[in-house]
Amino acid sequence: MQISLEKSLVKNLMVHSHYERYRSMGEDIMQSIRDKTCPGNDFLGWVDLPSSLKSEELERINEVAQNLRKISEVVVVVGIGGSYLGARAVIESQKSAFKSDGCEVLYAGHQLSPGYLTELSQYLEGKKWSIIVISKSGTTTEPAIAFRYLRNMLTSRFGETAMKERVVAITDSSKGALRKLADANGLQSFVIPDDVGGRFSVFTPVGLLPIAVAGFDIKQLIQGAKQMEEQVWSDKKNNIALDYAAIRNVLYQNGNTTEVLVNYHHKFHFIAEWWKQLFGESEGKDGKGIFPASVDLTTDLHSMGQYIQDGKRNLFETVVKFENTNAKVEQIGHDDENLDNLNYLEGKSMDFVNKNALEGTMLAHNSGGVPNLMLKIENDGIDNIGGLLYFFMITCAISGLMLQVNPFNQPGVEDYKRNMFALLQKPGFEEKYKELQILRKELNF
Repeated sequence: MQISLEKSLVKNLMVHSHYERYRSMGEDIMQSIRDKTCPGNDFLGWVDLPSSLKSEELERINEVAQNLRKISEVVVVVGIGGSYLGARAVIESQKSAFKSDGCEVLYAGHQLSPGYLTELSQYLEGKKWSIIVISKSGTTTEPAIAFRYLRNMLTSRFGETAMKERVVAITDSSKGALRKLADANGLQSFVIPDDVGGRFSVFTPVGLLPIAVAGFDIKQLIQGAKQMEEQVWSDKKNNIALDYAAIRNVLYQNGNTTEVLVNYHHKFHFIAEWWKQLFGESEGKDGKGIFPASVDLTTDLHSMGQYIQDGKRNLFETVVKFENTNAKVEQIGHDDENLDNLNYLEGKSMDFVNKNALEGTMLAHNSGGVPNLMLKIENDGIDNIGGLLYFFMITCAISGLMLQVNPFNQPGVEDYKRNMFALLQKPGFEEKYKELQILRKELNF
C-alpha cells in the first residue's frame, strides 16, 4: 500500500511560520491521542482498531455475512450518518457501477423523504431479503422509523420467526431499545464499542458486516488500514497525517475556510460523502471549522468549475489521484471524417486523457488562486481504500484538536432533534413546543 502527499502547489506554505508551529503542535497532539489525554479521550477506541482486531471477530463477521448472502438476494442496511456511510463508501468504491454480483446491498433509515420506503418495499416484493440494523440507541428517528416499517414487512412476508434468521442488529453491548429488542427476539447481533463514535466506526462491525455481505474482502481492508496505522505512528519526520493537518490549518488561518475534496474516479463519490461527515461533524464547532465540500471531476467542471476558478477565494483543494486502477484501458480510435477533431488523441487511453485533465485543472485552479494538495494512491484496491480511510480519520482528529475543538462529539446535532421532537409533539417536549409556536408566529413561518 502506498499513499503519499504531494505539496508542490502549496510549497510556499512549507516555509510559513504557522506551518512549523502547527507541525510541532501536531506532534504533541499525537502524543496526547496516544496517551488518551486529549479532549474526547473516551472516544479513541478506533485509533488502534486495525492492529487490535482479533481474527476471531473477523471470522464471525464473515460467517454471518455468508449466511445472509445464502438466504438473501438483497440486504437492507438500516442506519444514518456514520452508521452506514463508511460501509457504503467502501462498497461503492469496489462494486461494478452497472451490476450487482451476488447479494445486493441497499440502504434505509438515512432520510425521511416521503415515498422512499414505499418504493423500497415495491422493489423488495417477490425477492428474498434481510436486514442489518445499526444504531447504538435504537431510537434515532430516521432509522427507527425505517426499521419498524421493514421488520413488520419482513415478518409479514417470511413469518414471525424470520427475524432470528434475517435480522442482524449492531448496537450497544447492554443498553438501549435496539439491544432490548435484539435480546428479546433472539436476534444475531454485534456490538458497537463504547469508545468508538459513529463516524469513526467503519472498522467495527458497523462497516465490516455490510462490506462482507456485499462480497468484499474485509481482511484486506483491515490490512491496508493497519499498514497506514503503522506508517502514521512510526514516522514523525515524514508523517503525511501531520503534514496534511498542519497545511489545512495554515490555509484556514490564511482565510481558506472551505476545503474541496476532488476526485477523478467514478467510484469515489461516497468516499467523499463519508469524508464530508467525518470532517464536518468533527471540526464544525464553537464558530470554527473548515467547511468540507467535494466535486466529482471532470463531471463537475461543467457545473462547479466556474466558481472554483473565478469565485470567492476562500477555497483550497485536496485532489485524490489513483496512479493505477483495475479498469480496462480503453483506447481512442480513428475516425476518417474527424468531425469532432479528436484524431490527435488516436491511440491514447482514457486514463491518459483523465490524468492530463487532472493536471491541467490543478494548474489552472492554482493559477486562479486556489491552493492545491494532492494525495497520490497506488491503486483503487480495497487495501488502499482502507489505508485512505484511516489516514483521513487520524488527520481529522489531529486537525480538529489543532482548531482547539473536541473532534469526537457533535453537540450541534441535538438542536434540530429537539425542535423536530417538539413539533412532532413527542412526550416530554411540551414546553419546547410552546416556545416554537411563539417563534413561528414571530417569523410568520
